[in-house]
Amino acid sequence: MAKRRFLKDVDPKAFEVMSGFENYLAKSSLNRIHAELIKIRVSQINGCSYCLDKHIQDALRIGEDPRRIFVLSAWRDTPFFSPEERAILALAEEMTLISQRGVSDEVYDTAIRLLGQQYTTEVMMAVIAMNAWNRVGITTGREPQ
Repeated sequence: MAKRRFLKDVDPKAFEVMSGFENYLAKSSLNRIHAELIKIRVSQINGCSYCLDKHIQDALRIGEDPRRIFVLSAWRDTPFFSPEERAILALAEEMTLISQRGVSDEVYDTAIRLLGQQYTTEVMMAVIAMNAWNRVGITTGREPQ
């Protein structure tokens, strides 16, 4: 297989559009740990090794407990995540797997109740952005460094 070129190397304007998501999220009220949990969980579901490696390192760098990262794929079966984080992870999973069954009223309503409309919107944007980055990374053959 020929080496695939990354988005930034082929079309800097397209990369700039994708970076706009990151700029929006950086200015939002989204907690940095929540953002990294979203990025890791979405990347686990999508199988993006580059993004998993990058965001696990980022999460550790900002102080996330390694134990929580180790069990993130089984978050429902652990006591390590708050109700708010569970709502975030449930929404992230249903949005990422949206073609399977959509986003249930229960998951959406729980997010709104626990997080509020604005924070839920920021979570949704983080999920959308990570899914987009995963698709770019996987399609262009990005691998951990």
